[in-house]
Amino acid sequence: MAKITRALISVSDKTGIIEFSRQLAEYGVEILSTGGTAKLLREAGLSVKDVSEFTGFPEMLDGRIKTLHPKVHGGLLGMRSNPDHMARMKEYGIENIDMVVVNLYPFESTVAREGCRIEDAIENIDIGGPTMLRSAAKNYPDVTVLVDSANYRQVLDEMKASAGEVSVATNFDLAVKVFQHTAAYDGAISNYLGSRLTNEIQEYPPTFTFQVKKAQDLRYGENPHQTAAFYVESDISEPSVSNTRQLQGKELSFNNIIDIDAAIETIKEFDQSAAVIIKHTNPCGAALADSPLTAYLKARECDPVSAFGGIVGFNRTVDAATATELTSTFLEAVIAPGYTDEALVIFTAKKNVRVMQVPLLENHARRGFDLKRVTGGLLVQGRDLGMINALDCRVVTERTPSVFEYEALDFAWRVCKHVKSNAIVFTTRDQTVGIGAGQMSRVDSSKIAVQKALLPTHGTVLASDAFFPFRDGVDAAAEAGVTSIIQPGGSVRDEEVIKAANEHGIAMIFTNMRHFRH
Repeated sequence: MAKITRALISVSDKTGIIEFSRQLAEYGVEILSTGGTAKLLREAGLSVKDVSEFTGFPEMLDGRIKTLHPKVHGGLLGMRSNPDHMARMKEYGIENIDMVVVNLYPFESTVAREGCRIEDAIENIDIGGPTMLRSAAKNYPDVTVLVDSANYRQVLDEMKASAGEVSVATNFDLAVKVFQHTAAYDGAISNYLGSRLTNEIQEYPPTFTFQVKKAQDLRYGENPHQTAAFYVESDISEPSVSNTRQLQGKELSFNNIIDIDAAIETIKEFDQSAAVIIKHTNPCGAALADSPLTAYLKARECDPVSAFGGIVGFNRTVDAATATELTSTFLEAVIAPGYTDEALVIFTAKKNVRVMQVPLLENHARRGFDLKRVTGGLLVQGRDLGMINALDCRVVTERTPSVFEYEALDFAWRVCKHVKSNAIVFTTRDQTVGIGAGQMSRVDSSKIAVQKALLPTHGTVLASDAFFPFRDGVDAAAEAGVTSIIQPGGSVRDEEVIKAANEHGIAMIFTNMRHFRH
């Protein structure tokens, strides 16, 4: 157990620091501090010794040198159980420092500000803070180190229960947290500076550091013989599977998490009340309606066989009527921004169904990276946040889509974006009719979408995630009764494809944007 007699406190984030320091003082702990933290604690009526007084050496170089001194780092690194360490410390007048409370200059928030200059970024690279943290963490058997205000209460409670001491086990946990924190801090600096090695900012620096935090262990991965865990980013600023809340049901599996992610990302495309059913990461039905119940029923009509055992996503609160219908069949999970009390009671009849809540109404997509692992490497790309309005697309055929067709094309394109390539989607203005996904040829996806369609395809529109390489896809669409097509365009055979559409009287628009999903 480490007895706390002296603490060095220097924080950028001052959340809870006054109360924490006050309680340390009540245990008779001497407080060392610097700069703004020292000023704040003195104004709160606490007795504080400046680090410069403790070391006998003044701050200098505009505050760049404050704590980089043998009396600080000797006091942190000296092993209390090592007689030679203790003798040398006594010889040079180095006193123990038993606790360090430090959080670092806000580098990431600084560089995120618009107009941040590299000079501003450099000045917000903390040197003394990480050095103290690492010194204290290395000597965790003798030194308690806190980098997160969330741990203040835990340490105070332990000191209260143990006459001012903190256990080695707690110190080890806190030390690990320090090294995780400084690794992320150094990674952010490395990414930022690495992207500025040339006159033009590089979106992808020579090295790429990315840290995530384990949310939970999973029973297994995609298959039972694979191990797995779920990791999340530390700052989740948009609705996602990473900030859902599970209200009931079995533990999430690896495949559940992937499918829930697909449901959330698809449902975020719509402002109207919508429902989507996901099976093996693909939408097997989606619809718009005035109520969640009607939207779900319409989505299920597209492919009720695939919907069995699927995951259903909503962008509106699920009520009792919707919950009753949902529990009438086997589902793996339901995801929505909210549930009525009556709905939650109904779900308890199916105790294994995972009922998940996500703050969809606060939707705001942030830029970031999409990572795909390959053996021996990592593919890094920007997230596919692109979306166009069908009305803004270029009409390339003799016939222009009608108002009804434009609405249907817009709906179809938003669903198609989330279907695995090659993707073909047949829809009305508010309901999917047939979906073909993941085939090696686009015409095969078209044929499968028609084969699976239980609703009439005559009078529908078609969305294709990438261009038609041949006219056969358009011919298949015409045979199914499609009246309008939305696709990216860009094939060397575009003229052949447009000619086919004109021959069939099909209106076609080009998005000039592709949405491959592999």
